Formats: sequence, structure tokens, C-alpha cells
Amino acid sequence: MVLDLLRKALEPLAALTTASDSADALLKAIDDPPDLLIADYNMPGMDGRQLFEKLKGRAATARIPIILAATRADINDKLKPLEDRAEDFLEKPFFIKEAAARLKKVIDKIALEKMTREAPGDGQLRGSLAQMNVLDLLQSLGMARKTCGLTLTRDGESCELFFSDGQINHALYGELKGDDAVYKVLAWPEGNFLIDFTRQSDEQTTTRSTQGLLMEGLRLLDEANHEAEQDVLEI
Repeated sequence: MVLDLLRKALEPLAALTTASDSADALLKAIDDPPDLLIADYNMPGMDGRQLFEKLKGRAATARIPIILAATRADINDKLKPLEDRAEDFLEKPFFIKEAAARLKKVIDKIALEKMTREAPGDGQLRGSLAQMNVLDLLQSLGMARKTCGLTLTRDGESCELFFSDGQINHALYGELKGDDAVYKVLAWPEGNFLIDFTRQSDEQTTTRSTQGLLMEGLRLLDEANHEAEQDVLEI
């Protein structure tokens, strides 16, 4: 049941293949290595840790990112040795919606890394915000610890953001600089992006971490939307 619920939640994000048990998952991963594998730890027969070790022990599957779902006790005890090699742990029990949101961040990061590998030799990656919205794009660059310049454009407007090891250290949007420039661009529903891995800036105009900027930006957006709804009700 949980497998089916997760499958339905993640279907809009990626092409999925499910397996009935670890042996089935092992065979499918060897036959057609996936970009990401999500497995339960506590399974009959070969458990998730054994599946992890078998995949990491093969050259063809060693680089597959693996997320293991397990209880807090198992994560802190039995899975502790895998901490540096696992992509992430999904703590059980979980709400499907929250788990899907967390897994989406990992999927977006992997998608960005895949796009980067397939980018032209000039070190530039172009795309549309219809492929990956501003929030997901900034989160992915942060999680992947990228150092680069990011240009966002829409209807003649542009925003320049610079990352250093995944942290936004400098941002420009018209007259706005730093935090305010980041908050402004988070509201863009569409546009285009250009990631240039040869660009960087030593200037420091932001005052928060990338995650801190995104959390505060979303709070401000929610506040503005709430005020707009109140104005409509008052009219």
C-alpha cells in the first residue's frame, strides 16, 4: 500500500519502476541502472542494507544514489555506517505528502546534475522555468553545492545570482541587491534560466544561507498573498 501511494505521489516527477522485493529491485537495477533508488530497510529476505551493499559493490551500479526508509532507531543504530554513502534516509513513519516533497528535492538535484553532465562544453546550461521553477532551481544548486552564476530572465527583466559552494552570496535585480533581490525573483511563475559554471563573484550582499533565503522568501510571499486575499474580502 505504501509503495503504491509513493508511486502515485512521485509519478509526476519522474519515470518510475517499482519492485516487489529486494531481489526484484536488484535485478532491475542491474539490468537498467536508475538515476535514484528508494528502498525500505526492514524487508523480509534481503533487507535494504543488504540491497545497498550489493549495488554499491558492483561497478555498474555503485554510483546509483540510494535512499533508505527506516525508523529513527534503525537509522541511528543499524544504518549509521551508511551515513556517508547513502543519498538520504527517510524516517518512518511518514506522511506521503511530506515524504514526496522531501524526495522531490533529491530528484530535482539529481536532474540538475544530469543536465549539467549533458551541458555543452562551454560550461553553460540553459533552460525554462517551466522545466524547473525558481524555488526548485535554487534548492537544487544549493543541495548540489554548486559554484556558479545564475541568470533569470522574463519579459525584459533579469536577475543575477551568484553561488559559492551552494550558498547564494550575491544577487542583483534592478535596483535591488542581496536578500531583497532573491525574494523578488521567487515570485516569478515563468521565464528562462542560464547557469554559467565559469562565473562567480566574491561580493557578499546576502545575509542568510540559501535555505534561509528561501524560507524567508516563501514567508513573505505567503504574507503578501494573505494580504491580497484580505483586500478582496474587504471590497
